Amino acid sequence: MELIVQPLGQSVSVNPGDNLLAVLRENNIPISYSCTAGRCGTCRCKVLEGRVLESGQEAKLTNPNEGRYVLACMSTLNESCVIEVPEPDEIVTHPARIVKAEVVAIEDATHDIQRIVMRSAKPLSFSPGQYAMLQFTPQHIRPYSMASLDSDGHLEFHVRLVPDGRVTGYIRTSLNVGDSVRVSGPMGTAYLRRKHAGPMLCIAGGTGLAPVLSIVRGALAAGMRNEMHVYFGVRSPADIYCADQLAAMAEQHPNLHVQTIVAMGGRDGVHRRGLVTDAVAEDLPNLAGWRAYLCGAPPMVDAATLLLRRRGIQSEHVYADAFYASAT
Repeated sequence: MELIVQPLGQSVSVNPGDNLLAVLRENNIPISYSCTAGRCGTCRCKVLEGRVLESGQEAKLTNPNEGRYVLACMSTLNESCVIEVPEPDEIVTHPARIVKAEVVAIEDATHDIQRIVMRSAKPLSFSPGQYAMLQFTPQHIRPYSMASLDSDGHLEFHVRLVPDGRVTGYIRTSLNVGDSVRVSGPMGTAYLRRKHAGPMLCIAGGTGLAPVLSIVRGALAAGMRNEMHVYFGVRSPADIYCADQLAAMAEQHPNLHVQTIVAMGGRDGVHRRGLVTDAVAEDLPNLAGWRAYLCGAPPMVDAATLLLRRRGIQSEHVYADAFYASAT
């Protein structure tokens, strides 16, 4: 059996039953990975030809006719295959860890968003834009994106308090400074691509600003000179937060441009009004050669993805991790 890896054109011999991620790592083929257990999504790749067996809750054979994405760590080779690994020059390999963190600050960012800062007992390495699973108690577990950098010495998360939410209700009423939280990660594929030299677009909705802050801060800290455009969409002026931080970064770095878009109640001559996707469509007619990072409610992410593809961004250069609304 033979495994061909695109776009590298590299070919290796494999045996039936071999794990795809293990084969790639043993042959020094660049592939991002973290948890190696099917949770983080970092090792996602595309099956172009042949079939692999995906393990998990329901094992299944991929249908290669559509170029199906699989997780390499959960895929078993059964026949000769051609796969495509994403961006082999942008590999991240942060070992997944479970660390104990202490809550050191809880602050109100808006009327329904809290900024939670934690200090972990051991370092947690991650790329800007990734997220972690927070376990406040065995019954209160949810993923949240880091707004911080792994060099900050602390972990920062932004939590929107959902009315009657089970997890956020616990955060609102029971979480205190000094409490311990179990942090598992990192996870996610919408991390900063440091080698990209072209323009960057970040679209955030609500607390989707958290990973965008991490991405922008990470890019600036790395000395990236790309033109960076941040579009932050909120429901009303009362939902705007981190405005001073964004303004200060934009003032210090001329390559950073920030737009805040208010969906309702923005007729005050200060805030731009409308949908964040409409603002992007109005301002940026041609996005060929750009990279985009999206985080927010799934309808916004879906609408933005469709728009960006129509404006010229290749689908593999639109980065978004799936977060679905739930009563948490």
